[in-house]
Amino acid sequence: MTRIQANLVLLLAAAIWGGGFVAQSTAMKAIAPFWFIGLRFTVATIVVLPFVWMENRKVERPLTRRNRLSFLLIGLALFGGAATQQIGLLTTTVTNSSFITGLYVVFVPLIAVVFFRRQPHWVIWPAALMALSGIYLLSGGSLAHLTIGDMLTVVCALFWAAQITLAGASVGETGRPLGISATQFAVTAILTLAVAVIFEPISIAAIRAALGEILYVGIFSSGLAFALQVIGQRYTTAPQAAIFLSSEALFGASLGALLLGETMGPLGYIGCTLMFTAMLAVELVPELTRRRSVTA
Repeated sequence: MTRIQANLVLLLAAAIWGGGFVAQSTAMKAIAPFWFIGLRFTVATIVVLPFVWMENRKVERPLTRRNRLSFLLIGLALFGGAATQQIGLLTTTVTNSSFITGLYVVFVPLIAVVFFRRQPHWVIWPAALMALSGIYLLSGGSLAHLTIGDMLTVVCALFWAAQITLAGASVGETGRPLGISATQFAVTAILTLAVAVIFEPISIAAIRAALGEILYVGIFSSGLAFALQVIGQRYTTAPQAAIFLSSEALFGASLGALLLGETMGPLGYIGCTLMFTAMLAVELVPELTRRRSVTA
């Protein structure tokens, strides 16, 4: 696979994830949020399981109790992120959700500072300020205009950052990315379905009405897009991968406008630009700095 082909594969993954925001939003016209999440990740678990079986045949080192506990924690972080994002979409737009969720790129290194005492690259601090400024402008220049959904989506980005941090450590230790994916999907499915059974109504008609969205995010957003990301990143550079994958926010906003008729004011567009710039800066600047120091 050439680098151009790999970048196009990553672009397709980002487009699929962007479409997932629309599917998540429209599904709740028919089905309650926790039922949607639970069914979505049940489908995702089933999709990934055959690949887990193949992975287990290649990995000889058995999982320890510590490994299994880390897998569980990753699942809990995914549950928190999925729940807050989905509930947030009840009172925020697809555009806002897609851009605010992308702040996990900024939060990941900040978590490393707080919990692991790792000094981040200097670009983190101006990027964090840009991201906060972007949220402020996205609200129309007044924090009072931020909805509950917007704030829940900020919390969602923190959960995604925790999930990425934990998963990165576990993948390096166990060499089982697909096993981690299946476990986190299963944990999230079990927890959300338990909440749904207790608190939310359900009917066959509701499931049938949201079946297209459930299958889309279960099969494509969780299964196919993950595989495309893994394949594409093998054949391209980290900076280029960051650019193409971060376009998820742009696809989410564009599809929200195209399919749902969402709009925003000039300040909102400036805010989105600031957040997108912050995401790219966090991914690109450290890598470019490292390359310059190596070649110097």
